[in-house]
Amino acid sequence: MSHKLLSVRQVFLLLSAILFVLVPPSSLGAENAARSATFGFQKKEILQGIDALYDLEFDKAQSVFSTLVSENPENPAGYFYLAMVTWSRLANGFWGPEVVNDFAKRIDRAIAVARKSIQKNNEDSLSFFYLGGALGFKGRFELMRHKWLTSYNLAYHAISALDTSLKLDPNNRDALFGLGVFDYYTARLSGVLKFLTYLFLHKGNKEEGLRKLHIAAEQAVYSRIEAKSMLIHIYLFLEDQCEKALPLTQELAARFQKNPRYKYFEGIVYAREGRESEFEAVVDFLKRRSVAQRSKSRSLLWKDEALYLEASYYLLRSKYTDAIRTLDRILSYPDPVSNPAMIAWPLLKKGMSYDLLGNREKAVEYYSLVKKMRNGAGAQFLAEKYLKKPVSKGDLFLGY
Repeated sequence: MSHKLLSVRQVFLLLSAILFVLVPPSSLGAENAARSATFGFQKKEILQGIDALYDLEFDKAQSVFSTLVSENPENPAGYFYLAMVTWSRLANGFWGPEVVNDFAKRIDRAIAVARKSIQKNNEDSLSFFYLGGALGFKGRFELMRHKWLTSYNLAYHAISALDTSLKLDPNNRDALFGLGVFDYYTARLSGVLKFLTYLFLHKGNKEEGLRKLHIAAEQAVYSRIEAKSMLIHIYLFLEDQCEKALPLTQELAARFQKNPRYKYFEGIVYAREGRESEFEAVVDFLKRRSVAQRSKSRSLLWKDEALYLEASYYLLRSKYTDAIRTLDRILSYPDPVSNPAMIAWPLLKKGMSYDLLGNREKAVEYYSLVKKMRNGAGAQFLAEKYLKKPVSKGDLFLGY
C-alpha cells in the first residue's frame, strides 16, 4: 500500500487511536477473581507504579514493576508495565533510538507472556486484558514505522482481546477505556483508513466512544487517570470544547504536582476562553514552582513550561513575533538529557509562527529540522503534517 494514500492528519489521528492503555482491569467478578487468584498483585503496588509514571518518576515506576515481574514471572502484568515505563519516556519526549528499541523488546515480551498465560487458562480476564493492551501498543509502534496495515491489524486484534476480557468479566470498567478510545477515533477516520475500519468490520461511534471513556474516567480503578487524560486531549485538540476539559486539567494538575503538563493544559483553556487573569495566574504558578525546585533540571522543567505556555498564548493571539522571541529563550539553554521535548517542540512552534507570518520557506526549514532530529520528541508527526500543508490560524494544535 502506498504511503501517499494516507494524509498526515489521518496518520496523526490514528497515532492516538490505537490503544493507549496504561492500566490493568479493575475489580473482577467473583468467578473471575478465583480464576485470576494466582496473579495476586496488590492493587496498592500497581497504583503506586502508575502514579509514579504520571508524576514523571520513571525510575521509581521501573523499580515497582520489576518487582512484579520477579515475584511472578508468568504473569503478563509486570512485563506490560515495564513496557509502559519505556512508552511513558517516549510520550515525554525521550525518542532516542535506544529507548525505541527497548520499547520494542519489552512489548514483544509482554505479548508473548500474555499469550502463554492464555494457553494455560483461556478463561482468564486479566491475561486477555494485558494481551489487548500490549497488542495495541505494538500497533502504535508499527504505525510510527509507517506499517499502516500491520498497525491496524494489531489494533483490531487488541480490541478483540479486550472484548473477550469484558465478556469474561462484565464488571470490568477499566476495559472500557481502550474500547472507548477505539470507538471514538475510528469514527473520526476518513479515506483509506476509513476503508480499513470497514474491512475489519468496525465502523466506530464517536458518541459511544466518549460514553465509554467517561465511564472509565469515573468508575475504573486503574485506567481512571488515563481516561481523564485522553478526554483532555479530545476536548482540547479534537472537539474544541474547553469547558469540558477544564475540570479534568484542574483535577490532574492538583494530583500530579511533579508534572507541569496538566497545569499547562489548564492555562491553554484560559487562553482560548480569554480569561486573562486566570491565565496569568497559571503562568505565575509555573514560574514560582520553578524557583522552588531543588535541582537545576527540575527547575528548568517548570520554567520551560511557563515560557512554552506564554509562546502558545502569543500564537493564539496572533502575536507571532512575540512567540518566536519567547521560544528562542527556551532554545537558548537546551537540555537534551533531561528535557528533550523542549528542543523539538519549540522548533516546531517556530515553524508554525513563520507559517502564520507568511514566511513559508522559513517554516519549512524548521519543520524539516524537527523531522530529521535524532530525537523528535513526538513533534516529528506534526512537522510531517505541516510540511505537506501550512498550519492555519484556527488550528487547535497551536496550543499543544
